[in-house]
Amino acid sequence: MQTHSPSPLPKVVWIKLLAGLIVVALAVAGYFAFFSQHKAPDVTFVDLQGNKLSTQELRGKVVMVNFWATSCTTCVKEMPQMVETYKKYQGRGLEFVAVAMSYDPPNYVVNFVQTRQLPFKVALDVEGKLAKSFGDVQLTPTTFVIDKDGHIVKRYLGEPDWKGLHALLEQSLT
Repeated sequence: MQTHSPSPLPKVVWIKLLAGLIVVALAVAGYFAFFSQHKAPDVTFVDLQGNKLSTQELRGKVVMVNFWATSCTTCVKEMPQMVETYKKYQGRGLEFVAVAMSYDPPNYVVNFVQTRQLPFKVALDVEGKLAKSFGDVQLTPTTFVIDKDGHIVKRYLGEPDWKGLHALLEQSLT
Protein backbone atom coordinates (compact mmCIF):
# COMPACT_ATOMS: atom_id res chain seq x y z
CA MET A 1 0.00 0.00 0.00
CA GLN A 2 1.37 3.33 -1.06
CA THR A 3 0.66 6.49 0.81
CA HIS A 4 0.38 9.74 -1.02
CA SER A 5 1.33 12.98 0.54
CA PRO A 6 -1.33 15.59 0.13
CA SER A 7 -1.06 17.36 -3.18
CA PRO A 8 0.26 20.90 -2.95
CA LEU A 9 -2.22 23.69 -3.26
CA PRO A 10 -2.67 24.92 -6.79
CA LYS A 11 -0.61 27.94 -7.74
CA VAL A 12 -3.74 30.13 -8.04
CA VAL A 13 -4.68 29.42 -4.41
CA TRP A 14 -1.17 30.37 -3.23
CA ILE A 15 -1.32 33.62 -5.18
CA LYS A 16 -4.72 34.47 -3.69
CA LEU A 17 -3.46 33.67 -0.16
CA LEU A 18 -0.37 35.78 -0.67
CA ALA A 19 -2.41 38.66 -2.09
CA GLY A 20 -4.77 38.45 0.89
CA LEU A 21 -1.87 38.56 3.34
CA ILE A 22 -0.40 41.57 1.56
CA VAL A 23 -3.74 43.40 1.73
CA VAL A 24 -4.05 42.67 5.45
CA ALA A 25 -0.45 43.76 6.08
CA LEU A 26 -0.99 47.02 4.20
CA ALA A 27 -4.24 47.68 6.06
CA VAL A 28 -2.54 47.16 9.43
CA ALA A 29 0.40 49.36 8.41
CA GLY A 30 -1.99 52.06 7.18
CA TYR A 31 -3.96 51.93 10.40
CA PHE A 32 -0.85 52.43 12.52
CA ALA A 33 0.52 55.14 10.23
CA PHE A 34 -2.78 57.02 10.36
CA PHE A 35 -3.48 56.63 14.05
CA SER A 36 0.00 56.90 15.47
CA GLN A 37 0.70 60.39 16.66
CA HIS A 38 4.13 61.90 16.65
CA LYS A 39 5.40 63.78 19.66
CA ALA A 40 6.08 67.43 19.09
CA PRO A 41 9.82 68.12 19.28
CA ASP A 42 11.28 69.44 22.51
CA VAL A 43 12.20 72.96 21.48
CA THR A 44 12.32 76.41 23.02
CA PHE A 45 10.78 79.36 21.23
CA VAL A 46 12.21 82.84 21.85
CA ASP A 47 9.68 85.56 21.19
CA LEU A 48 10.39 89.08 19.96
CA GLN A 49 10.72 90.35 23.52
CA GLY A 50 13.34 87.68 24.33
CA ASN A 51 10.97 85.55 26.44
CA LYS A 52 11.51 81.80 26.22
CA LEU A 53 8.74 79.22 25.97
CA SER A 54 9.36 75.50 25.58
CA THR A 55 7.09 72.83 24.22
CA GLN A 56 7.48 71.12 27.62
CA GLU A 57 5.96 74.17 29.30
CA LEU A 58 3.03 74.04 26.90
CA ARG A 59 1.94 70.53 27.92
CA GLY A 60 -1.64 70.56 29.09
CA LYS A 61 -2.60 73.10 26.44
CA VAL A 62 -3.56 72.77 22.82
CA VAL A 63 -0.94 74.57 20.74
CA MET A 64 -0.80 75.85 17.20
CA VAL A 65 2.67 76.41 15.75
CA ASN A 66 2.57 78.36 12.49
CA PHE A 67 5.71 78.65 10.34
CA TRP A 68 5.39 81.75 8.18
CA ALA A 69 7.24 84.56 6.46
CA THR A 70 6.48 88.19 5.69
CA SER A 71 7.37 87.48 2.04
CA CYS A 72 4.80 84.66 1.81
CA THR A 73 1.57 85.98 0.28
CA THR A 74 -0.52 83.08 1.61
CA CYS A 75 0.91 83.66 5.10
CA VAL A 76 -0.01 87.35 4.98
CA LYS A 77 -3.47 86.49 3.61
CA GLU A 78 -4.20 83.89 6.31
CA MET A 79 -2.87 85.91 9.25
CA PRO A 80 -6.14 87.78 10.01
CA GLN A 81 -7.94 84.41 10.20
CA MET A 82 -5.15 83.07 12.45
CA VAL A 83 -5.74 86.06 14.73
CA GLU A 84 -9.50 85.39 14.76
CA THR A 85 -8.91 81.70 15.50
CA TYR A 86 -6.56 82.53 18.36
CA LYS A 87 -8.97 85.06 19.86
CA LYS A 88 -11.85 82.60 19.57
CA TYR A 89 -10.04 79.78 21.41
CA GLN A 90 -7.42 81.38 23.67
CA GLY A 91 -9.85 81.55 26.59
CA ARG A 92 -10.31 77.79 26.35
CA GLY A 93 -6.59 77.01 26.58
CA LEU A 94 -5.24 77.49 23.05
CA GLU A 95 -1.65 78.72 22.77
CA PHE A 96 -0.31 80.01 19.49
CA VAL A 97 3.26 80.54 18.36
CA ALA A 98 3.97 82.08 14.97
CA VAL A 99 7.52 81.17 13.93
CA ALA A 100 9.13 83.47 11.38
CA MET A 101 11.39 81.55 9.01
CA SER A 102 15.17 81.98 9.13
CA TYR A 103 15.26 83.90 5.84
CA ASP A 104 12.77 86.49 7.07
CA PRO A 105 14.60 89.69 8.13
CA PRO A 106 13.87 90.30 11.84
CA ASN A 107 13.04 93.98 11.26
CA TYR A 108 10.36 92.94 8.71
CA VAL A 109 8.88 90.53 11.25
CA VAL A 110 8.85 93.16 14.01
CA ASN A 111 7.20 95.68 11.67
CA PHE A 112 4.58 93.15 10.56
CA VAL A 113 3.75 92.16 14.15
CA GLN A 114 3.45 95.78 15.27
CA THR A 115 1.40 97.04 12.33
CA ARG A 116 -0.98 94.03 12.46
CA GLN A 117 -1.03 93.98 16.29
CA LEU A 118 -0.64 90.20 16.41
CA PRO A 119 -1.96 89.05 19.80
CA PHE A 120 -0.01 85.80 20.04
CA LYS A 121 3.63 84.92 20.56
CA VAL A 122 5.90 85.46 17.56
CA ALA A 123 9.29 83.77 17.52
CA LEU A 124 12.27 84.19 15.23
CA ASP A 125 13.94 81.07 13.87
CA VAL A 126 17.18 82.83 12.97
CA GLU A 127 19.24 79.65 12.59
CA GLY A 128 16.44 77.48 11.19
CA LYS A 129 16.63 75.02 14.10
CA LEU A 130 12.92 75.18 14.90
CA ALA A 131 11.93 74.44 11.30
CA LYS A 132 14.40 71.51 11.24
CA SER A 133 12.99 70.17 14.52
CA PHE A 134 9.46 70.13 13.10
CA GLY A 135 10.42 67.88 10.20
CA ASP A 136 12.55 70.30 8.17
CA VAL A 137 9.75 72.75 7.35
CA GLN A 138 10.63 74.61 4.17
CA LEU A 139 7.27 75.59 2.72
CA THR A 140 5.17 78.35 4.27
CA PRO A 141 2.70 78.51 5.70
CA THR A 142 2.95 75.24 7.61
CA THR A 143 0.84 74.93 10.74
CA PHE A 144 0.92 72.22 13.38
CA VAL A 145 -1.81 71.48 15.92
CA ILE A 146 -0.43 69.87 19.07
CA ASP A 147 -2.71 68.25 21.64
CA LYS A 148 -2.55 68.59 25.42
CA ASP A 149 -0.25 65.56 25.66
CA GLY A 150 2.28 67.04 23.24
CA HIS A 151 1.33 64.96 20.17
CA ILE A 152 1.09 66.52 16.73
CA VAL A 153 -2.48 65.77 15.69
CA LYS A 154 -2.53 67.69 12.41
CA ARG A 155 -0.15 69.37 10.00
CA TYR A 156 -1.51 71.89 7.52
CA LEU A 157 0.59 72.78 4.51
CA GLY A 158 -0.76 76.00 3.05
CA GLU A 159 -3.81 77.81 4.33
CA PRO A 160 -5.89 75.53 6.55
CA ASP A 161 -9.44 74.50 5.92
CA TRP A 162 -10.77 76.84 8.61
CA LYS A 163 -13.95 74.90 9.30
CA GLY A 164 -11.94 71.68 9.72
CA LEU A 165 -9.32 73.42 11.86
CA HIS A 166 -11.98 74.88 14.16
CA ALA A 167 -13.67 71.48 14.48
CA LEU A 168 -10.30 69.94 15.40
CA LEU A 169 -9.67 72.67 17.99
CA GLU A 170 -13.17 72.20 19.45
CA GLN A 171 -12.47 68.48 19.83
CA SER A 172 -8.94 68.96 21.18
CA LEU A 173 -9.89 71.63 23.72
CA THR A 174 -12.60 69.55 25.42
